[in-house]
Amino acid sequence: MIAGGRCGYWSFGLRDSVRLFLDRAAKNCAETGAEPDAFVQARLFDDMAPFHFQIEAASHHCVWGLEAVKTGAFAPPALVGPVPFNDLQAMIAGAETALEAFTPDEVNGWAGKDLDLQIGPRRLAFTSETFILSFSLPNFHFHAVTAYDILRTRGVPLGKRDYEGHLRTRLGGSRWG
Repeated sequence: MIAGGRCGYWSFGLRDSVRLFLDRAAKNCAETGAEPDAFVQARLFDDMAPFHFQIEAASHHCVWGLEAVKTGAFAPPALVGPVPFNDLQAMIAGAETALEAFTPDEVNGWAGKDLDLQIGPRRLAFTSETFILSFSLPNFHFHAVTAYDILRTRGVPLGKRDYEGHLRTRLGGSRWG
């Protein structure tokens, strides 16, 4: 389930995109005199969850996505709600630390495990792989890109490469120019 590194994909997604664009937002605020806490309640549309929820959900879907395949149950902690921007940055750093505690062998050992997810009256039956690929991973990206979009609409100068993070190419396999 994991290719290379310590829980490679999730750690890279947090460190190289979510943490990167949060850091860029903080830097932009410092340069412009804007208040980073103004992002906390920001939304793209009135009927969408605010920025703080997007960051919490992205964090939960990576850490608790792996915990779910480990335990067989998706049981993330309760949402903390609106907190200062610095706390959201700390939440992502904490998720990175939690992910680094998993080893590839440990995670790969959960392959093929059954996992049932109860959402209201619906019970969804997954394997660990189908849960990660069709539930947690898409949810992680949805919430991460929504947080990114909120920052963009609030004037933070971000681009596609800020979301993509560092490309992981084959050693010696990339040549530009």
